[in-house]
Amino acid sequence: MRPVILETKRLQLREMNLSDLEALSLMLQDEKVMYAYNGAFNDEDTMIWMQKQLQRYKEYGFGLWGVFNKKSSEMIGQCGITMQEYKAAQVPEIGYLLAYKHWHNGYAIEAATACREYGFSTLHFDALYSIIRDTNIASRKVALRNGMSLIDTIVKHYRGADMPHMVFCVKRGDAK
Repeated sequence: MRPVILETKRLQLREMNLSDLEALSLMLQDEKVMYAYNGAFNDEDTMIWMQKQLQRYKEYGFGLWGVFNKKSSEMIGQCGITMQEYKAAQVPEIGYLLAYKHWHNGYAIEAATACREYGFSTLHFDALYSIIRDTNIASRKVALRNGMSLIDTIVKHYRGADMPHMVFCVKRGDAK
């Protein structure tokens, strides 16, 4: 079993590997989960996503980790820190994505808060971001509950569409 990166009251976050591909596919190929990404992924998109996470672990030592329910050991989502482009620079972004059946249970904020603390205390970032599609109200609420403030709006071109995004940020020492 892969080592646990972060642990909360109900969750464990750890690096994913190819044995998690089936659980990942269930999330990334669900239209309800992937609405903010302009639609569900296919098998090829899912494999590319997984390979990207594995590369991030090697390159940075962090990325989107699998989120596992401690009681059931089920992979219920992903949460972690990735480097994302913002204003022609790479910034550390807290991202989260949960399987639909696990929405509205507080898992996203639980995992995102743990990632915020990890980003400041272990990775020593001075600021952390969440860059969220403007239509993704639930994720915007998580960012605000995670101590972040709206600092900007941008447009990202992704999967053939221009998508307005909101940029949230929290600085070291400002977090709740």
